[in-house]
Amino acid sequence: MNGSTLRRGIVPAAIVLSLSLGLAACSSNSSSSPSSTSAKISCASGSIKASGSTAQKNAITEWTNNYQTACTGATINYQATGSGAGIKDFINNQVAFAGSDSALKPDELTAANKRCSTGPAIDIPMVVGPIAIAYNLAGVDGLTLTPQVLAKIFTGQITTWNDPAITAINSGVTLPSAKISVQHRSDASGTTANFAAYLVANAASTWTYGTAKDWPKGLKSVGVGSAGSDQVAASLKSTPNSIGYIEYSFTQEGNLGVAKIDNGGGAVELTPTNAGNAVAEATVTGTGNDLALKIDYTTKAADAYPIILVTYEITCQKGLSSSDQPLTKSFLTYTASTDGQGILAGLGYAPLPSSIISKVRTAVASIS
Repeated sequence: MNGSTLRRGIVPAAIVLSLSLGLAACSSNSSSSPSSTSAKISCASGSIKASGSTAQKNAITEWTNNYQTACTGATINYQATGSGAGIKDFINNQVAFAGSDSALKPDELTAANKRCSTGPAIDIPMVVGPIAIAYNLAGVDGLTLTPQVLAKIFTGQITTWNDPAITAINSGVTLPSAKISVQHRSDASGTTANFAAYLVANAASTWTYGTAKDWPKGLKSVGVGSAGSDQVAASLKSTPNSIGYIEYSFTQEGNLGVAKIDNGGGAVELTPTNAGNAVAEATVTGTGNDLALKIDYTTKAADAYPIILVTYEITCQKGLSSSDQPLTKSFLTYTASTDGQGILAGLGYAPLPSSIISKVRTAVASIS
């Protein structure tokens, strides 16, 4: 329903599901049957290419492994090239679907519709990806930051860890006098766009650089850029006294610290449940089966982690080639299933709230 507010308190039970995912025997068009099963995948065979968001890379990798284990006649080749590159690939008919950390903008949607030709391109939310403010700071196990302090760090206005603005919100924490090393994305990134949107919503007087996918040209002298969330995480891990914004799942691989965020209602820890609480307050702004969302970055709820992104799978509702359509639909049907969503919390993501997952399944079912 357009403009409908997603209800709170509906982070699904999938968050606490066992991460041991047994896959069922494929349906009659399957090429194989795994021996231990708890769910069924209606398999399709063939090969598809996809590209885009690095934020969802770990989820796509796990989903692909599970799907291809169940369906040995299928090959899904996802290249984590960044949201901007994925959208370009989709528009240029190079991939069956694109992963993007933000919904298609009007000009992108127009171009994507031309590529699909016989039906609209649609944004299908699939992964709730909390954006972690990750840090590498020896001896500091807990850190709280506010939107204004974040904006000043990432614009180069706060340059040392023991700056009074940081120490004031971290009572009892001993912070070094070391220079802050800012880490950011160097490629077109939906993670950058969503992080910037959070700063615009909460610290517009300090962050005056808009919400583009590219790191602002005016801040090229601030920090170090790396392509992809995985490379930013690697740079954080190897750089003492650093801070950066990355998709939460990459902090687990790098054993990085993750800051709590205080929007004005108290410091909120980044957990799958708290991220799900925030996305449950989003509104659907797309039409029909296009499920573009508007996120409320300004929430002050004590149990809602506010810096989040939703990764979309962008594809044609109608207009995919006869070779791409069956496997694309089958794979996305699995990723939107209870079992597909159930693995996300263990990977550092959050499942979609129940208020929207039914709409997602309807959108996937419309692919023809």
